[in-house]
Amino acid sequence: MNQSMGIVDATCGLETSPRFVSGRVSERALLGVSSLLFAASVTMTIVWCSSMAAMGQMPMPGGWTMSMAWMRTPGQTWSGAAASFLGMWVVMMVAMMLPSLVPMLWRYRRAVAATGAAHLDRLTALVGVGYFFVWTLFGMAVFPVGAALAAIEMEQPPLTLAVPLAVGVVVLIAGALQLTSWKAHHLACYREAPGLGCALPTDAGTAWRHGLHLGLHCSASSGGLTAILLVIGVMDLSAMAVVTAAITVERLAPGGDRVARVIGAVTVVAGLLLIARAAGLG
Repeated sequence: MNQSMGIVDATCGLETSPRFVSGRVSERALLGVSSLLFAASVTMTIVWCSSMAAMGQMPMPGGWTMSMAWMRTPGQTWSGAAASFLGMWVVMMVAMMLPSLVPMLWRYRRAVAATGAAHLDRLTALVGVGYFFVWTLFGMAVFPVGAALAAIEMEQPPLTLAVPLAVGVVVLIAGALQLTSWKAHHLACYREAPGLGCALPTDAGTAWRHGLHLGLHCSASSGGLTAILLVIGVMDLSAMAVVTAAITVERLAPGGDRVARVIGAVTVVAGLLLIARAAGLG
């Protein structure tokens, strides 16, 4: 009985210690800030997609429409168009990736807190900046490719007839990628970082590199699903919601590798159906 009381007293003392209370408050602050950032990014994404949709889409031969995301508005320079796309790309990535990133940031804080480090908020923010820096570079690579393809399709109308078939092929490849060891490796590296019981160094350089590490594995593991969004319609809110749900579930659900394979199988079937429809077989 005395031993049990001693354990209870020790536990109560730990839970009321200034360090424990400070950590709990800090974690709640992380959730609060993340929730506000997520709500703001979702709102801005919806506003952006609605404003682009209000501008109309260009019908193309082959029964599809050209997204205005790859086009310049009247009087806009290409640098201005690129900057506008990149800004909204980052906002969109925050909305899509933050739900699965927050648990990783929480695990990072726990790993750093195990060393008794201060400035956890600053280090955690640096990890997040490093993570989204990788996605920013991804967006910088995506825009010129998308703009160039849009220009070619505008100048070569016969090529637009093959776009629905190309979309089906991209979806098929993205689904097949979900089934590969490449996908499994990068998904596991993302899900397991940092390792359980790992105590990370508390310097800014390590925090930045950890954010880059998460961003690289994230972009590698979800590159196929992101490609689907790009070819189906970067402004399509329903497609964005489906891709976000798929990415979040495979990262956070138990047995995420099995979930990824299920998503891959469904995506392969969808790609085959799109190809069949484009070829006039469906």
